[in-house]
Amino acid sequence: MNNIDLSLYLVTDRGLSLDRPIEYVVEEAVKGGVTVVQLREKNITSKEFYNLALSIKETLKPYKVPLIINDRLDIALAVNADGLHIGQSDIHYDVARRILGEDKIIGLSVETVEQAREAQYMDVDYIGISPVFSTDTKNDISTPLGLEGIKEIASFSRHKIVAIGGINIDNTADVMISGSDGIAVVTAIVSQEDVKASAKKMKEIINQSLSIVAKK
Repeated sequence: MNNIDLSLYLVTDRGLSLDRPIEYVVEEAVKGGVTVVQLREKNITSKEFYNLALSIKETLKPYKVPLIINDRLDIALAVNADGLHIGQSDIHYDVARRILGEDKIIGLSVETVEQAREAQYMDVDYIGISPVFSTDTKNDISTPLGLEGIKEIASFSRHKIVAIGGINIDNTADVMISGSDGIAVVTAIVSQEDVKASAKKMKEIINQSLSIVAKK
């Protein structure tokens, strides 16, 4: 099991980045406190995805922040990314683990409590539970789990939990205090005028929330 800081997990989306280079957005976000970056780009060619992944990997290198590739096992292998994030309909986790090896990070999306229970038997490093709240960045997702869903999954999950879906400055603390190990965001960072400041504010809230949880 990889020891990874999932506290502030950035998911990219060039279409929401206000026409700024994704490399710029990623670097500013990391400077603000982002601890993991997932490259998720659905509407580009494999060649474009490969080149972008190489560029982002180079951007992250000085900061020692891991690069996770969404869905594309081939791209993760080609650029020697730190890991892969897969959904319920993507390549099976055990195939990904066998190909990537034990040293790579594998994350799995779960959309229901039952899927989270099934993940208990899987060799993944974290589960991304989604959606916590309604979101416009994904339109193929299940009914929002809400804070109660986080609490229920956190009560039994042996995996680290990252919550995603409609999370912003106003509800970050509630999500963390409900039992999540981290939050994954898109628009709350990439669509903000001041990316670094937005990430910094979210990281401060996360750290404060983790301190509250630790004292309980």
